[in-house]
Amino acid sequence: MRFLTCCLMSTAALLPATAAQAVKLKPIIDTRLRYEHVDQTGIANEANAVTARARLGVEATEGPLSFLVEAEGTLAIDEDYSSGVNRKTLLPAAVGYPIVADPENVELNRIQVQYKGIKGLVATGGRQRINLDDQRFVGSVGWRQNEQTFDAVRLEWSGIKNLKADLTYAWSIRTIWGVDGGKRGFVTRPQAMSGDNIFANLAYKTPYGTLTGFYYRVEEDKRLVPALLRNSSSTIGARFAGSHAFSKTVKWNYAFSYATQKDIGVSPIDYSADYFLAEGSLDIAALKLGAGVEQLGADRTVRTKATGLPFPGGFAFQTPLATLHKFQGWADKFLTTPAPGITDYYGSIGYGWKKVGPFDVISATTVYHRYYSDVGSIDYGDEINLQLQAKIKKYTITAKYADYQRKGIASFAGDADTKKFWLQLEWAL
Repeated sequence: MRFLTCCLMSTAALLPATAAQAVKLKPIIDTRLRYEHVDQTGIANEANAVTARARLGVEATEGPLSFLVEAEGTLAIDEDYSSGVNRKTLLPAAVGYPIVADPENVELNRIQVQYKGIKGLVATGGRQRINLDDQRFVGSVGWRQNEQTFDAVRLEWSGIKNLKADLTYAWSIRTIWGVDGGKRGFVTRPQAMSGDNIFANLAYKTPYGTLTGFYYRVEEDKRLVPALLRNSSSTIGARFAGSHAFSKTVKWNYAFSYATQKDIGVSPIDYSADYFLAEGSLDIAALKLGAGVEQLGADRTVRTKATGLPFPGGFAFQTPLATLHKFQGWADKFLTTPAPGITDYYGSIGYGWKKVGPFDVISATTVYHRYYSDVGSIDYGDEINLQLQAKIKKYTITAKYADYQRKGIASFAGDADTKKFWLQLEWAL
């Protein structure tokens, strides 16, 4: 970390002193105050988390070179919740609290150097935010107070019309668990995960949409615990997303994706699984109707490498570096794909209003999910998501609700009826 910081600071110092007046400074201020309530069957207490998060930094730009540094801090104003790494996490369910994954934290969130020079080339080195496509495989987990960032070198090139190549090598992922990650025995929730990770995208724009081929290699450090080593995998696939306007007020949006995943390197298991997504939405003026299906498949023949015997419980397609809150419901019941896999059928309806009283925009969204396993004919349950959001100048106010109802017997660890409510205020410069 010290070496990385020194290198970046030294590079920033290359900004010509004689051209100091040409250096442009852009302040970074991003704040959020949030109340989150969780009521989960089987846990004695309800969680009530009041947290405040601030990101403060500056970006200096001179010609093709820029240097960015940003600190992030999260304060628990009311800590009646399990953060995943605090002392309340150690309590048994009979006297415990549900998890709200926003631990107290102070850290260096981003420190990066970026070069924009040769036609179409952008090179970024250091701790940075990376969001690829819809963030299903690689994302910054922006919903949580503590952001996920990457110690990485990233090259983006768009020197040929309609074509973009995007290649990243990341040697460390800074997780949402913050400075207390890995402490008190929480080894499966580390502050950072080192390894050799490669994210490669090649996208081509057509008149009908963008076709993207991707390869994601997640190879965790062998010193990690076996539960995390299982995430070591290679994923190869393609995504096609676009839209078609029928008129000035009517537009059809669509996305299709397929990928296959298998174990690599230090993974203790031998498996192969597939991923599939098909979704579409119809925009009619301010009304938006959507529907889709997403499947993270299971391997029916997964085995333990050391013995060659069937792996107890099975295993399924995983996306450990994704912005998971965006997918399979806001109650976050499927952050780790259950061993029998999951098929999520969903539909949504939304509407927006402009210039309502003091508000620039008000929007309302409803989403319904129905969850089944890929194998074993398990009915996981269903979920309703509701959101009301209003924007006024640089402020965003959000009220949000999720209600997951389990069906039948418990089918995986942590499966229980869960209700969540959020009230949030954001301001960013």
